[in-house]
Parts: sequence; C-alpha cells; structure tokens
Amino acid sequence: MKVQDWLVTDNGNCDKCPAPKLWDLLTERDNYRLYRFLTELEDIMTEAEERGHSEAEFLPLLRRLVRKLILKSYWVTTQTPQLNQDEKIGLNMLYDEPGFPITIQTEIMAQGSYTSIHNHGTWGVVATLKGQSKNIFWKRVPTPEYPDKIEPVGEQILLPGEIISFTTEAIHSVEAIGDEPTITFNLYGDTNASKRFEFDAVTHQAKKF
Repeated sequence: MKVQDWLVTDNGNCDKCPAPKLWDLLTERDNYRLYRFLTELEDIMTEAEERGHSEAEFLPLLRRLVRKLILKSYWVTTQTPQLNQDEKIGLNMLYDEPGFPITIQTEIMAQGSYTSIHNHGTWGVVATLKGQSKNIFWKRVPTPEYPDKIEPVGEQILLPGEIISFTTEAIHSVEAIGDEPTITFNLYGDTNASKRFEFDAVTHQAKKF
C-alpha cells in the first residue's frame, strides 16, 4: 500500500501533499466506525464554515479522516459494489441522509472502463482501495467562440493507499488500468447542480452532468 495524498485544484494542477503517518492513526482510539467518522466530519465542516476556511484549508483534515477510516474500519473497506455482466461502473451508497450535505460511497470500475470528463460541483476525497487508475486533469481555457473549452494539464496514476482530493471546479477523467477492477472510497460535499458539468474536449461543449 502506497501512502500518498494529492490535491487537485480548479486550474487542474495535481499537487503532492504530506500524508499522516499510519502509526499516528493506529495509536488513536481503537474502535473507529462510520458513525464516529461522520461526527468528526461534521465537526470539521462546521468549524470550516464558521471560520470561513477555503477548501484547500479543510481538505487536508478530511484526507486524514478518510485515511483513518479505511485503515481502521474493516467493514467500510469490504463494501464492494457488484457489477452485472453488462456494467462497467458500480456504486454502493454507504451514507446519504436528507438535510446533511455529505455523500459517502464505494465505487468499482471494471478493467479498461473510463469516465467522461467532468467536475463534481463540490469538493471530493477519493481513496484507492484496490486496483489502479489513471486520472487526467483538465482546465478551462474559454474563448469567445467556445466558452466551455478545456485542455489537459497532466495526469496521475493512483495506487492502493493513495488519496486524492478535489476542489469544486477541478475537472478530471478516470480510467481503470491494470489487470483487476479499481475500487475506491468516495466522499463528497453538497453538490451544486448549477456548477456540475460534463465536458467534451472535441466539440468544446459542456452540459449539465
């Protein structure tokens, strides 16, 4: 397992970030379950809102929290979605409560499958549990003729143990590579539907996701 954290910003840059030492996480409270994760998550988000913290300021705290959860909660890491024969991507919703703007799910991508180019309309934290994926990062380069034009900025291959986080306007596409399905743990904030788009790099168009 590779212990590495990443932050993808609105301009498509993928920055390497310090990751917590696993020993420090293991020496904390032995029993760590989803309900405790949710409580600590809510505390972080409440403080961030009260103090006006930016996403870049509170995402390191969320990455640490996610790493602690997947390290110490066997149940969470075994909630693997099942794929039907004709499916390429599957989701298993772990938490989605009306009135609480947090979505937690595990995702599986079959070997060779890929997503569209998209943003999430909110911040996100994604931990690779199994397999590997290639993320390609994009940025907006609007022109008078094509206000939704984008161009690639870079890419990063993610291995088990790596955690990547995204700001609201970050744009990426994902491809499952390697010889086994890619399984991830995904945490997202409150999606702003008016800011969530799917992009076409050929026609330079964007549409609501």
